[in-house]
Amino acid sequence: MKTKFSLKNQILVGLLMATFGLYSFTFFQGKPWNVPDAYAKKSNPVKSDGESLKNGKELWGKHCSSCHGKAGAGDGSKAAQLETEMQDFAKDVVQKQSDGSMFYKILEGRDEMPTFKKKIPDESDIWSLVNYIRTLKK
Repeated sequence: MKTKFSLKNQILVGLLMATFGLYSFTFFQGKPWNVPDAYAKKSNPVKSDGESLKNGKELWGKHCSSCHGKAGAGDGSKAAQLETEMQDFAKDVVQKQSDGSMFYKILEGRDEMPTFKKKIPDESDIWSLVNYIRTLKK
């Protein structure tokens, strides 16, 4: 038995599917992480040199790689246990962020991303971590 949908019903179903699709895309992309302007405009005071990058890489290994992965691809050993989708740090969505924005996110954390205020109390170390994140480009 063949059922005919009226044009009105076809449009309604189409709109519902489109709405669900857009909602799903937005939901799974994660909520925006707004950074206060004071942080977003901050410049990195730590020069990206060998010492800073070495320090940043050590901090990455100790504090970040278990979730974000060794190379920042979001494939760390704990990533599958999290509800938050891990970003690939080599992609533009991460690399185009200002140093100050990255600094703020590491410092403050959000949801499953912990704050590092106490774990990395020296702000110059967080800036070194930002310098290291910049090297994760492909």
